[in-house]
Amino acid sequence: MVESVGRATIGWDLGGAHLKAARVGASGRLEAVVQVPCRLWQGLGEFDAAVAAVFERMPPADNHAVTMTGELVDLFESRCQGVEALIDRMASALNGARLRVFAGRLGLLDPADARGAVLDVASANWLASAALVARRLEEALFVDMGSTTTDLVPVRAGRVEARGRTDHERMAVEELVYTGLTRTPVMAMARSMLVAGERVPLMAEYFATSADVHRVLGTLDESADQHPAADNGPKTPQASARRLGRMVGRDLEELDMERWRDVARDLAEGQLRTIHDAALRVLSACPLPQGAPLVGAGAGRAVVKALADRLGRPYRDFAEIAGAEGEDLAAWTSHCAPAAAVALLGAEG
Repeated sequence: MVESVGRATIGWDLGGAHLKAARVGASGRLEAVVQVPCRLWQGLGEFDAAVAAVFERMPPADNHAVTMTGELVDLFESRCQGVEALIDRMASALNGARLRVFAGRLGLLDPADARGAVLDVASANWLASAALVARRLEEALFVDMGSTTTDLVPVRAGRVEARGRTDHERMAVEELVYTGLTRTPVMAMARSMLVAGERVPLMAEYFATSADVHRVLGTLDESADQHPAADNGPKTPQASARRLGRMVGRDLEELDMERWRDVARDLAEGQLRTIHDAALRVLSACPLPQGAPLVGAGAGRAVVKALADRLGRPYRDFAEIAGAEGEDLAAWTSHCAPAAAVALLGAEG
């Protein structure tokens, strides 16, 4: 069967650090997902280059749906300015193709209407993913651990039951936690770390990131770490251990690699405990049956699986809920859940 390009839909998640895109074909099923780095804080030229990179790797389409978090970068003076700039830039890049913008509870809007609903558009990508889960499961806790943040969104009776809508509201009730798999500075993960039997306060310096923690543990999928290391150095376990050592004024050679893995275990445990505590608070506010699964998404799905074990709940992958087929496509669908979700929602309407 020859697909009509006019019936295909591409969903876009316009982030401040990555640009993600997912393509739904004529069959209504996901067929391609792409992520490229996009240092949007360095200028809109970075955005233009990232869009071009996506189109080099993905067939075109005449139907597009967009969600975003990139309006938060300090390139923009306000969220309003950021939303409007990204809508305009995306419309220009698509050169006349149909564009709709996800505005949370308002659904998918034409660009002109979206410009009048900037607070609904701003950072609503989590809601696109959760809305898709709610269409397909009656009860679940959706947990998306990305490179920078972790979303925790309850679904009850087939409805998204989040208490917060804006980033500020969601942070206040811990439905948004600023910890992620790769980009979180170690100084923001913990106040101290355990080193050779001593708990040592961390330096308030950008010497290492969460990617270094998970790399030393051997649990990092390197495809998830698309930005330079904190020191622009190599991405090896030894180089990551050296960066962790700087956080407490130690050199790599002072400890063997097993001791550095102990350091990383301590930091990873603290990160998981932070997410676990947030999940307990979310579930306390919105009780779910014990059989309700955690639906995991994002680069940190392995951490979400560990969270499900701690909570005594079954785990289901977002890719399964989204209907992605094939190991590689499924992995990237979960990794880029908001783009996949908005593509599927856009293809339906």
